[in-house]
Amino acid sequence: MKRILILHASQLVTCRGSHAKKGAEMQEIGVIEDGALLTEGENILLVGTTAEVLAEMEKRGIKVDDCAVTDAFGRTVLPGFVDSHTHFIFGGYRADEFSWRLKGDSYMSIMERGGGINATVTKTREASLAELKESGMDRLTTMLAFGVTTVEGKSGYGLDLDTEIRQLEAMKELESEQPVEIVRTFLGPHSVLPEYKGKEREFLDLMLDTVMPVVRERKLAEFADIFTEQNVFSIEDSRYYLNRAKEMGFALKIHADEMMPLNGAGLAAETGCISADHLLKASEEGIRAMAENGTIATLLPATAFCLKEEFANARKMIEEGCAVALASDLNPGSCFTNSIPLLMALGCIYMHMSIEEVITALTINGAAAVGRADRIGSLEPGKQADIVFLRFPSINYIPYHTAINLVDCVIKKGDLVWEAQV
Repeated sequence: MKRILILHASQLVTCRGSHAKKGAEMQEIGVIEDGALLTEGENILLVGTTAEVLAEMEKRGIKVDDCAVTDAFGRTVLPGFVDSHTHFIFGGYRADEFSWRLKGDSYMSIMERGGGINATVTKTREASLAELKESGMDRLTTMLAFGVTTVEGKSGYGLDLDTEIRQLEAMKELESEQPVEIVRTFLGPHSVLPEYKGKEREFLDLMLDTVMPVVRERKLAEFADIFTEQNVFSIEDSRYYLNRAKEMGFALKIHADEMMPLNGAGLAAETGCISADHLLKASEEGIRAMAENGTIATLLPATAFCLKEEFANARKMIEEGCAVALASDLNPGSCFTNSIPLLMALGCIYMHMSIEEVITALTINGAAAVGRADRIGSLEPGKQADIVFLRFPSINYIPYHTAINLVDCVIKKGDLVWEAQV
């Protein structure tokens, strides 16, 4: 069985745990100086200081010469990053809308004049499965270069049976064709088609009765999501959808409190959502409800940055005992970026998170937000060997070398899958 032995990492960050870290726990990332790690097959076998790992190998009769040895001196070793909220499968682009926003048009005003999500729906419906896969593969390759080893991808640019299924099928096929692990989420209620304005419950029933049974039968998604927002889906309609989706066997997510404070955070806690995402306008009551009910607050700072909105109050959420995750929200409209270095810089500089909290948010808490904290998101024996090397000796270089990609190489399931070109 193949083994990789990593020795002398200047810092090896473990992020140990099998569940989301809340509040002050987010500071606890388990930095090991002169760290070492041994993989066996797809999983991690040993973690500790170099001296500890070598001594345990000798005790178990494992020879260094039987391993592929990597000297990580001068580098930082972390768990693979988990981007727990993206919309990476879509057709077409909306560069013109970005220019409109730069001139002062609001996100909601663009939606109201026929832009926004519905503009991407038209282009995605026109795209073939092969075209969606080709563009999706390009985006996954970029993610891997940023150290992302697991990504969540949402549908939601079809709003009909055929296109929603085609988006999810593209993700399912792509997972077997490249290294990044893909978690699939059904987001049929991402927008309201013009013909369903004022008849939102009818549209939700179309998704629930016609589309989602096919999604379940073909095992195309494990999560169901909804865009709860003014002029999209109300709290009442969202509650109806989430409860019915739960009855169908889907785990739940919600786009909540992005533009208007509708108390989507409270609804997420009430309905048992694994995460509530965006949360720029989340109330203190909603934040407390998430903390009390264990709902992960998935924050998307690159979206706030691109929309020139105030950032979600990460500091308040952490102080109230929430588990906070960070994700890119890669999409063709409000946030056409999946830059993990930018995301980390925004978290530290503008959201007042420590670098330890940012790392937790992108590793074990991101893993928990996609229901996989039992096997990814940390470096410890028994976990999947998803590992990122940074080309500097300390985590402090992440915010310091601001928004620059520091990833040197990436291991996924015990295989070297990406390496920076020298």
